[in-house]
Amino acid sequence: MMFFKKLSGIIYERGVDDRGFALIRSKGDEALFGGYTTQEMKNKLGISEKCPLADFLPTLTIKAKDFATELTSHNVVDKDIQGEKPIEREHIDNNLAVRKILLERGVNPESLPPAEDIQKIKRKIDSEEKKVLKDVKKLKGKKS
Repeated sequence: MMFFKKLSGIIYERGVDDRGFALIRSKGDEALFGGYTTQEMKNKLGISEKCPLADFLPTLTIKAKDFATELTSHNVVDKDIQGEKPIEREHIDNNLAVRKILLERGVNPESLPPAEDIQKIKRKIDSEEKKVLKDVKKLKGKKS
């Protein structure tokens, strides 16, 4: 997802490797989903282990994760946070804060139904687009 790209660039500059980045993301998800790990959420939603959780999250949850990540990116720079553990704590705190807002508004992130697989939707749109282009070519051929 695009919002993690910015955060990864910021935290790599602060001494966090790929493994640490994955752990930070995972701990953020766990905080947002009320203690459920990424794998537990995949199991709960019936998502294959191979598929990214984010491809099945409803827009509200994606925006919540995006907001928490932007908060983390901002605060890591603004407060000059260095190292894996302090950045992890910041990301967890931001996800907990976003979760609190959602719960106050009556939204329980781990109870939202999954969205249709984004990759499946993309393939369907691509297929329909090809069909339309093929039909247009046929119509142009008939006019000649």
